[in-house]
Amino acid sequence: MGDPTVRQVVDVLETLYPLRYAESWDEPGLIVGDLAHPVRRVYCAVDPTMATVREAIDFGADLMITHHPLFFRSVHAVSGLGFRGDIVNRLIGAGCALWVGHTNADSAHRGTAHAFADRLGLIDQTPLVPIDDPKSEHSVGLGRIGRLAEPMSLADLAHRVADLLPATQMGIQVAGDPDATVRTVATLPGSGDSLFDEVRASGADVYITSDLRHHPATDARQQAVYEADLRARGLMPGPGLSDSAMSGPADAIARPMLINTPHSAIERSLFHYLVGDVADAIERETGVRLRIELSRTNTDPWTFRL
Repeated sequence: MGDPTVRQVVDVLETLYPLRYAESWDEPGLIVGDLAHPVRRVYCAVDPTMATVREAIDFGADLMITHHPLFFRSVHAVSGLGFRGDIVNRLIGAGCALWVGHTNADSAHRGTAHAFADRLGLIDQTPLVPIDDPKSEHSVGLGRIGRLAEPMSLADLAHRVADLLPATQMGIQVAGDPDATVRTVATLPGSGDSLFDEVRASGADVYITSDLRHHPATDARQQAVYEADLRARGLMPGPGLSDSAMSGPADAIARPMLINTPHSAIERSLFHYLVGDVADAIERETGVRLRIELSRTNTDPWTFRL
């Protein structure tokens, strides 16, 4: 057998991370590349920036895999007048294809959320927002909720999260009592303030995500404090309150507590499984072991803080 083609590698990627899992606004998949081109080397990065694309080309990659898309909106030109056009032209000139696994990879088995939850040590995991997929043997969907093998304080959990992620200028932000006991964790790597209703309904003690904005985070914490007071006083929830107000133990913990992480740092978890899973699948199919490299470049945009 010869080297696998771009088409064969894409088929493997889209079996592991089916495009049908993508959110309606998302357009993952093959962005640049000749389907018949042979693939020997693959370069992975969270973001297709000018720096990581140069790394891929210097590595001699025939295919670059990124988590974030190069294009979020429709484009009408890929000229050298913009950085995206320059990236496309550089990739084509170097014979390097680009495949993006975004929200489809977030929801997949052994995808972004699953990988981060495993790294965190969560057990008895289920998707936070399940996707009904009769073709899958596994539970799939956005985010994960699970239980820590041993309870720990919020401060200790935040330190564990920080230890798992590459350091950035943003750091880790936490809302809640540092000494509060955490047993159950919900997580959505990436922008997560659209899922506060699902997190509250789950009864999770803490929510680990990214890009939390001021007003959604403030509202979530205020409601959590209010519901904790209701539980402590043994009052039933009234109209408009979440079902989770009485779902947890009658304690004073304002749940969910929040851990806000740098977006690109937590989503790097996708490659925890992807690198090995793709190499293994291609080797089973073709007998060829691809050389797959993961960028070490920090693509977080912030360079210093005051």
